[in-house]
Amino acid sequence: MRRLPPLNALRMFEAAARSLNFSVAAAELCVTHSAVSHQMRALEDWFGRPLFIRHAGGVRLTEAGERLQQSAEQAFAQLEARCGEILQHGAASELVLGAPASFLANWLIPRLTAFEAAAPELHLRLQTRGDFSELASGRIDALILSGAAPWPREVLATALIDERIGPVCAPDWAQQPGQLAEVAGLPRLRTTSRPEAWADWAAAVGVAPATVAGGRAFDHLALMLEAAASGLGLGIAPALLVERELAQQRLVAPLGFVASGRSFCLCVAAARAAELPLQALRNGLIACAGQS
Repeated sequence: MRRLPPLNALRMFEAAARSLNFSVAAAELCVTHSAVSHQMRALEDWFGRPLFIRHAGGVRLTEAGERLQQSAEQAFAQLEARCGEILQHGAASELVLGAPASFLANWLIPRLTAFEAAAPELHLRLQTRGDFSELASGRIDALILSGAAPWPREVLATALIDERIGPVCAPDWAQQPGQLAEVAGLPRLRTTSRPEAWADWAAAVGVAPATVAGGRAFDHLALMLEAAASGLGLGIAPALLVERELAQQRLVAPLGFVASGRSFCLCVAAARAAELPLQALRNGLIACAGQS
C-alpha cells in the first residue's frame, strides 16, 4: 500500500510553497486562509516535521519543505500535462495543413475519406500555401513538401512517399520519344514552381542536365499538364500527381518514371512534434501512403 498524504493537502502545499503566502494560495484554490493553514498543520503532523518556518513577514520553507516542493511541483505539472493530453485526445482538433495545390488535388483530397477513417479526431483545414516561417510562427501546423535532407534544424520531416518523376505527353503526340536521347530535341514544358524538375530527371537517368534546360514555363502544374495533353510538348511531373491523367489516358509516360532522390514529406516544427494531434496527422498520412 502506498504511503502518501492526502492529495488535497499536497495540492494546497504546492500552491502555498510556490507563493510562500497562505492567503495567495487560498485565493488560487478558492478556499479560506484558515483551510490552507489547517491543511499545512495536518501535513506537518503526517510527516512529523515542519515544512514551513512562520515569521512576522510570512513563511519560508524548511529543508524538508523545499524537497517536498520540488517533487510536488514536478508531479502536479506532469499530472496536468497528461490530463490535458487525454482531454485533447478525446476532442476533435483542427489542424492547418499547407501543401502544393497539385498535391492536395491529385493525392490528398481523393484520400480524405480514408484519412478521416484513420484519424477521426482531426479536422484538417487545407491551404495551398505555406513555408517554414509560417510553420515556426504557428500560423500553420504542418506542411507537405517535395524535398530531400538536410532540412532546417527546427523542422522535423517525415517521408511519406518517395518521389518518382518522368516525362509525360499526349497519347497521340506525333513527337512522342522512344529513347532518352530524343528528349533533348523536343519541345519541353516545365513549371516555375519547380524549374529544376528536368535537371532532376536528367541526373537520375544519366543524361546531361544542360541538354534538357529551358522550355515553356507555366505557373501551375495543372496548366503544364493541360498543355502536354493538348500536344504542346513534353511535360515533366511526379508519378503520383498524374495518376488520374494516366488512368484516363489523357497522358502517357513514354519513358516511365525514375526515383528523383526526393520525397513528399510531412514537416512540422520540431518543438511541437510530440503533440498528439500532430502525431495523429502523421500516422493518418502514413496509413494513406501505405494504401497507395
